[in-house]
Amino acid sequence: MARWGVGIVLAYALVALLTPLAIHLGVLADPNAGLDNPIYAAPSWGHWCGTDRLGRDVCVRTLAGSGVALQVVLIALLLALVVGVPLGMLSGYLGGWVDRLLVLLMDTLYTLPVLLLSVVLAFLLGRGLPNAAAALCVVYVPQYFRVVRNQSAQVKAELFVEAARSLGAGPIWILRRYLLRNVITSVPVLLTLNAADAVLVLGGLGFLGLGLPETIPEWGSDLQQALTALPTGIWWTALYPGLAMFVLVLGLSFLGEGLESWLSGNDTERNAL
Repeated sequence: MARWGVGIVLAYALVALLTPLAIHLGVLADPNAGLDNPIYAAPSWGHWCGTDRLGRDVCVRTLAGSGVALQVVLIALLLALVVGVPLGMLSGYLGGWVDRLLVLLMDTLYTLPVLLLSVVLAFLLGRGLPNAAAALCVVYVPQYFRVVRNQSAQVKAELFVEAARSLGAGPIWILRRYLLRNVITSVPVLLTLNAADAVLVLGGLGFLGLGLPETIPEWGSDLQQALTALPTGIWWTALYPGLAMFVLVLGLSFLGEGLESWLSGNDTERNAL
């Protein structure tokens, strides 16, 4: 399962890297250019995936959308890691009123539905790539906080942490030297599973018109535009963006499940030894 996930994600990453280069060299058409093309043209040799209501090539827009989706999701999750992991370590290690305050704040955010919270944040921040990444970042910070905080609270009671504290090690040294390497092991699994969810949330924002500007190819907005033409038998404008989103989510889910199984197997062997 992990091999399939790695292969799918690497294929999307390769497409995301090569598509802008191919557009720049003229091998692929501009994803926003469609005045010279017929509207709602069926798939053909000239347009492998057909054209949409503005005459834009669906294949090129689908390929370009993979890079946009990976870029937004990567920025959002890296920001969530940078914020959630340190806060979780501080909360779990320090305890007291700091822990209670942070837990209250994160639990409040965690109880809100993911899509609803992202919609509200995207509406407040406006449309744009950094704004969409920020809206997704806030959604996933509580998840990293909860996982890291619980593990930090367990690790701080271990004997090697007590020994380091008795030798005069300060909180920053203990957090960086001992806690980080012990609590970071479960983050890659959560990262890949959150990435799969973030692709769907980003698509939902684009479908509602709250994601990226119209000049940026995005699967959710293309699906929203294809919705009106679908009852008339024009299926290609909805099939290819939806299929691209489905396969990417499937690959990230496979990667996350494979990582979880691998880490669980390593933990079992370590406990047996």
